[in-house]
Amino acid sequence: MKNIEKIINQSKYKHIFDMAKRAGKLGFKENVKVYIVGGVVRDLMLGRDIQDLDLMVEGDGIFFARKLAKEIGVKKVVPFEKFGTALIPNKLFQIEIASSRSETYSSASRSPSKVKFTNLEEDLKRRDFTINAMAMDIHPESFGKIHDPFGGQNHLIEGLLITPLDPMKTFSDDPLRMMRAAYFASKLNFKLDSECRAAITNQSDRISIVSWERIREELIKTLSTSKPSVGLVIMQKTGLLKTVFPEIDIMYDMNQSSEWHHKDIFAHTLQVVDNAAKLTDKMEIRFAALVHDIAKPVTRRIDPVKGYTFHGHDAIGEKMLNTVSQRLRLSNKLSGYLKKLTLLHLRPIALVKSEVTDSAVRRLMVSAGDEVQDLMTLCRADITTKNPKTVKKYLKNFDIVEDKMKVVLDKDSAKKFQSPIRGKEIMEIFKINEGKQVGIFKKAVEEAILEGTIENTYNAAKRFLLDQK
Repeated sequence: MKNIEKIINQSKYKHIFDMAKRAGKLGFKENVKVYIVGGVVRDLMLGRDIQDLDLMVEGDGIFFARKLAKEIGVKKVVPFEKFGTALIPNKLFQIEIASSRSETYSSASRSPSKVKFTNLEEDLKRRDFTINAMAMDIHPESFGKIHDPFGGQNHLIEGLLITPLDPMKTFSDDPLRMMRAAYFASKLNFKLDSECRAAITNQSDRISIVSWERIREELIKTLSTSKPSVGLVIMQKTGLLKTVFPEIDIMYDMNQSSEWHHKDIFAHTLQVVDNAAKLTDKMEIRFAALVHDIAKPVTRRIDPVKGYTFHGHDAIGEKMLNTVSQRLRLSNKLSGYLKKLTLLHLRPIALVKSEVTDSAVRRLMVSAGDEVQDLMTLCRADITTKNPKTVKKYLKNFDIVEDKMKVVLDKDSAKKFQSPIRGKEIMEIFKINEGKQVGIFKKAVEEAILEGTIENTYNAAKRFLLDQK
């Protein structure tokens, strides 16, 4: 593990340690022990960027937070009285100050039923994993001293996720920690201790007492890591996915024909997610990769010639996402995005299998709208065959489609396509009142433009309509 002196002297952590030293001096003045705790210590030791500063005091955390806020010129703090915790808003990074505490839980909730203020070691015991159960002293006379009662430093070296106490108790107290195990495994590429894995499997159904909002956030955090499949596999193997995402869980060990995919639908889906993670940091595309084949299990049929078929899995998948969105409490924006990419994910593939015409490309661009580039990224991620010639062929064809898009865009700005003839003028041309007939004429103009029969210009559209009289 890195020498703490070298860590403290790294320039990228200067803002963190400058603030920590001020807090340590204040603690000395107030006769209060103050520590940097949890994930901040872990990330310092791993050399990762630090976004927030988490401090813990053996005493009244809210009182200390108000003192420190005044010291650094912040007027207000955000207190959480029950937990003895407060947030200090700060321009560079958020500061959270907590009282050292132990917690007691009831079996029906992940919220502690009783909070008791205690000392450093008792506080570290209640943490989820040993790598998050370390503290760094910031007292002026012992600044940088590491407290590591459960071997977190060694587990960082070993790349191991293990709980400070009996994992059955750790996960039973707060079942969300089971999801966090999957997240940290993906984020850090760590292995989950076998006893921890067994404990999650044993009580995976307790995840049902956690709110869907919290489950959604941990799922999104897992999808935002460099290799999401690591966490998703843990969720599936331990039984978590059965509750959290049954539509994905059912894919496991379900075969499909292997033209340019894995034979197993679950394995293929995980590879698409990992491919997407390599291509983009955009979480929404990774989420789309997870759900793009969501309807394959329910549409799978066996054709005597073609083998497995999944007719309509794009359109049925779009409808299934209504249920998923409601369960996971997804925003309307994210839900609409996932539904659009799921519905359209086969369209670019169909284009690369045939001659790429202007009208076909134009239709795709109009359907995808602002998400057209995201759709193409998803399609690239969707190539999971191990045959390098097939990969090369499809990627080249996708390049052709994108080049064609640029040409079409230059021709008529199809990405921002709309009929150049408005409803009012249609009524004047045909001497009709507002109603269904106006929409029919308008649609006819749009279809003619999309098919390439006429140009996307006002004059061409008007001539087209006059010819219909």
